[in-house]
Amino acid sequence: MLDAILKSPQEIRRDIAAKAKARRLLLNMSQKELAARSGVSLGSVKRFESSGEISLSSLLAIAMVLNELEAFAELFSPPRPDNLFTMKAPIPRKRAGKKRHVS
Repeated sequence: MLDAILKSPQEIRRDIAAKAKARRLLLNMSQKELAARSGVSLGSVKRFESSGEISLSSLLAIAMVLNELEAFAELFSPPRPDNLFTMKAPIPRKRAGKKRHVS
């Protein structure tokens, strides 16, 4: 976990691309087949695997074909408490009222 904290966004992006490529190869799938099944262009698949550059919607489409979509469902989940005694209720966010313009 600490490993991911110390990496730059570019390094994480390249790691994700490398893992996706490894998963594709494990499934014995060509880039062309992945592109056809995901609806992502072949050029985008190639660019993603070589540089990690891809749109979020294309990444999700590829993840679905590679059976890895579930990982994204947990991406921005609220933190889980260590135990029941450290669990805190969320603090409601106060919204600012409307500013009134005085004429």
